[in-house]
Amino acid sequence: MEIDFPIKKVIDDEGILLDSSYEKQIDEQLVKDFYYNMVRVRTFDRKAINLQRQGRLGTYAPFEGQEASQVGSALALGNDDWIFPTYRDHGATLTYGADMARTYLYWNGRVEGCVPPEGKRIFPPAVPIATQLPHAVGAAWAEKRKGTRNAAIAYFGDGATSEGDFHEALNFASVFQVPVVFFNQNNGYAISVPMEKQMNSATIAQKSVAYDIPGIRLDGNDCFAVYFETKKAFDDARNGYGPTLIEAVTWRTGAHTTADDPSKYRSAEQGKHIIDPLVRLEKFMRNYGYWDEEWVTKIKDKTTVEIEAAVEEMESFPAPNVEDLFDHVYAELPADLAAQKEAYLAQLGGQ
Repeated sequence: MEIDFPIKKVIDDEGILLDSSYEKQIDEQLVKDFYYNMVRVRTFDRKAINLQRQGRLGTYAPFEGQEASQVGSALALGNDDWIFPTYRDHGATLTYGADMARTYLYWNGRVEGCVPPEGKRIFPPAVPIATQLPHAVGAAWAEKRKGTRNAAIAYFGDGATSEGDFHEALNFASVFQVPVVFFNQNNGYAISVPMEKQMNSATIAQKSVAYDIPGIRLDGNDCFAVYFETKKAFDDARNGYGPTLIEAVTWRTGAHTTADDPSKYRSAEQGKHIIDPLVRLEKFMRNYGYWDEEWVTKIKDKTTVEIEAAVEEMESFPAPNVEDLFDHVYAELPADLAAQKEAYLAQLGGQ
């Protein structure tokens, strides 16, 4: 099946364009959009890890190494499309317009961190594995029934393909030809379980065959391959051709979360041969005359200022409302929880 689903690339590890037909589709603005957003989300990611180690943020799921997959795919979306992320896809949501301070708030367990900016169709990160996939299908189906050209993208890891929600979502989307893109970031591990121990399939893209939908396998560290293939999948979805399953083969350089120790299940040598997606893009920029040292310095400085301001905003946010512990789960609070809430509020009032 690896022969039937080869890994598609646009640039190689040295940043050399492999197919000249893409030259007309690549311009300076696109290249700079890739680089700026990848630098921005990586800096955000590293800051989050530092904040967690300092006790200023809760347990956090890093995504370093997966920036090309997240930025490349998010830049392919239209302004009115839907995005359904996991807990590791804040690189994609930030690229799509999520508020940075509120994204940090999310990792401090604040309900405000789940609220997207006005007009942005960004669902809260899904921590339960694969539950966001049927949601994405539902949103996309609604858009189809309304007659719009809007579509949805659902992000998920390789472990999610072992869940029933994955198969139910693909089946429903296939039957009703729903405008949704299933975007898998295959980083080789479902927490500590390697892909070969959780499935007998050689690829994830081949799972599309069972549902008679297109399955694409691409180099998830090649932002150009990610962008162009995701854009094509969205074009197909908008034009009534239904869903696409994309497998972006990438690598999680760090731990599953800040509570994880990857040395327990991965050797130090694993992943050493994989070229960092940002380094690969830098090589491309130098090879084809897009590199501008002054501009790079400016965007790095701009990103640092933005992130420090976001951290300050996050840490100066009003204290959490204790009622958030009870609200936003049930349309009508069950009697036992209503009694607990009343008792807790009474206790607070007596202090």
